[in-house]
Amino acid sequence: MRTIDRYIAATVGIGFLAAAAMLLPLFGFLDLIAELDDVGEGSYKLSQALLVTMMLLPRRAVELGPFIALLGGIVGMGQLSVNSELTAMRAAGLTVTRIAMPALGAGLALALGLAAADQYVVSPMQQKALQQRKQAVSGMQDQLSGNVLWVRTDRQILRVGELRAGRVPVDVEVFTFAEDDSLQEYIHAARADVSKSGGWLLYDVQIKHWTDKTTIAEHMDQMNWQSIISAKRLDELVLPTTSLSPRQLYRYVNDLHRMGQPAAAYEVALWQKIGAPILTAAMILLAVPFTLSSGRDLALGGRLILGAASGLAVYLANQVAGATAVLFELSPPLAGVLPATVMLVLTLLLLRRPDLRPG
Repeated sequence: MRTIDRYIAATVGIGFLAAAAMLLPLFGFLDLIAELDDVGEGSYKLSQALLVTMMLLPRRAVELGPFIALLGGIVGMGQLSVNSELTAMRAAGLTVTRIAMPALGAGLALALGLAAADQYVVSPMQQKALQQRKQAVSGMQDQLSGNVLWVRTDRQILRVGELRAGRVPVDVEVFTFAEDDSLQEYIHAARADVSKSGGWLLYDVQIKHWTDKTTIAEHMDQMNWQSIISAKRLDELVLPTTSLSPRQLYRYVNDLHRMGQPAAAYEVALWQKIGAPILTAAMILLAVPFTLSSGRDLALGGRLILGAASGLAVYLANQVAGATAVLFELSPPLAGVLPATVMLVLTLLLLRRPDLRPG
């Protein structure tokens, strides 16, 4: 049985590769077309647009994970059906559920692999691509190296040690110089809360003033500061929710709760990432009864078309559920996980249908 399990899992894995090979070039081409609209703006060139598109392609793979699982499962299981291998397995006494288990294992491996890639590879790569693109298009003079921001005016230099989750200034330093270029004032804050007007509320502030004869140091729990970087310019540096890794989303949600700010959109995004492996499992299980019930009456191409339509419907339903949760202030965990769980339950029920027959 282990040999059969490995064979089914390997066949489905090859289906995943085939589905990714079909989907990613298409979506990459659409992304490139969108990037071409900005070529020529600032210092943004065609070579940079191509590079940004390539760097964004892994994000597409993560977003399309459930879609790839469904189409890949149909391709893999469909190939087994076309070769009458599913018929032989059923004749040997394997149930539909027993056949589905190796496919599910391959789907879970895909989901967990994409989740790990999202945390450690995909999100950092996407953030770097977006930062490079924004700097090139806007022609910003601000320097953003990694996640460290430097901004300079005539008499002030702002350094932000980290834009936590791409949004919250942490480890903030402000250097103010006199006309003779001597350091006049130094401010350090543990973090900052940025208002829509552009003002910053600094927390845990250390201040030093230098005069001709003395140095004055003081500490303030909070301090209002009118930033030298405009709210619009900071918004240009802020990363979209989709580019944040699960860990970054978790930290940012906690920061928003601590500051008393609304966090529904980010909580929904976090829970949707948590629910992605469940949705992927549901999609790969859906491919099994989908393939067996189709039999030989429907060619593999027709199954792929129906699978694509089904996957698109599930994707849109998942997005609508997230937007509805934010709009009507529904429970983020339910919005993020419930649709995927419902889909998983439905596919498990489909596996128990008595009318399934081998292809």
